[in-house]
Amino acid sequence: MLAGALKKVLLIVLVLVVYQNWGKIERLFNPSQGVAEQVRANARVVLYATDWCGYCKLTRRFLDQKGIPFKEYDIEKDAEARKAYEALGGRGIPVLDVNGTLIRGYEPEAILAALK
Repeated sequence: MLAGALKKVLLIVLVLVVYQNWGKIERLFNPSQGVAEQVRANARVVLYATDWCGYCKLTRRFLDQKGIPFKEYDIEKDAEARKAYEALGGRGIPVLDVNGTLIRGYEPEAILAALK
């Protein structure tokens, strides 16, 4: 009985590890994504956000999962970031500057399009 429970726990751990590392596993089997990875690595992505914003959290998670490096500014804690955010027109969060293209809100497709 203990062996059965141990097998279930190990299976759950394995599933979690695979889920958390899916991007790396996918790259092993599809190396042609290397060019896209280079484009993303050289991208200039700036995120204007807050700690409490749900869409900001989704955007952070998306960028992390895709391996896209970004610089983040909290517009509530950093006065200079707030000025830059307002200079971009403000109006809601998150606001992203992806290689000079402004994206307002959580828009994964727009982020990927701006990276090309």
